[in-house]
Amino acid sequence: MINNRSLLIVAGLAAVAWVGSNTLYIVDETERAIKLQFGEIVEADIQPGLHFKVPITNTVRTFDARVLTLGLDTSRYLTLEKKAVIVDSYVKWKIVDSARYYQATSGQEQVAERLIIPRVDEALRNQFGRLELQEIIAERRDELMEEPTQQLNEVLREELGVAILDIRIKRIDLPDEVTQAVYERMRTERNREARQYRAQGQEEAAKLRANAERRRQVLLAEAQSKSETLRGQGDAEAASIYAQAYQQDAEFFRFYRSLDAYRASFDDKADLLVLEPDSDFFRYLNGASPQPQQSRNADGS
Repeated sequence: MINNRSLLIVAGLAAVAWVGSNTLYIVDETERAIKLQFGEIVEADIQPGLHFKVPITNTVRTFDARVLTLGLDTSRYLTLEKKAVIVDSYVKWKIVDSARYYQATSGQEQVAERLIIPRVDEALRNQFGRLELQEIIAERRDELMEEPTQQLNEVLREELGVAILDIRIKRIDLPDEVTQAVYERMRTERNREARQYRAQGQEEAAKLRANAERRRQVLLAEAQSKSETLRGQGDAEAASIYAQAYQQDAEFFRFYRSLDAYRASFDDKADLLVLEPDSDFFRYLNGASPQPQQSRNADGS
């Protein structure tokens, strides 16, 4: 009796455990779930927590509700001017409609990725095809991907039940043949800008030089005018002083002027004078004292 009772208790506990394990299920915080009845969805988007199901009749499928990252293969796209760019990118996506996601992919993440990749590739191809190479290089990558991200998000929400949160460009490279052409064009543009700046600098320098030359000529003219005025005043004052000195002692003045004449005449050893010994020019050397009238004639006064 005791053994039979123990067996019944054990069997009852096992039955309770089996019913409990097949009736209760837990959805984690990082998951979303759907409930199926013979393969058909009877409850979708089940939130995290403890839930009930009918054993055997109901099955539960859970999906990762976190943001997932899908790396894309490096692809070659053509720009508006038919120049190729090599793009390395990835996609951030998330399940937002678990029922639609299950219907489209049977709940398999690999199937979802195979459906997302060609759509992203097409969106990037269209986006790069609308832009010129200079725009792609100049624009910020976040702004470049805003439009394709928004468009693809709307489409895949309807088709797969997933949200495309972001398309990120990790790197944009140019093929070797395009790289050289771009460098040459950049070099040409920089040379053109350099020539333009150089021409502007030369024009400005010419203006500054012309202005400086004009000011120099004005200053020189003013200085010349002032110097001529001062020289005239000096000559007049010197003439006045000479006149006063001559009036005080005419004979000394004639002697002083003769010394100046001797100094100027014999300054160079190569100078040669042919004069009579008793010439009036040598009167002070000979010690002669000519008559005042003759001296005045010799001086031309």
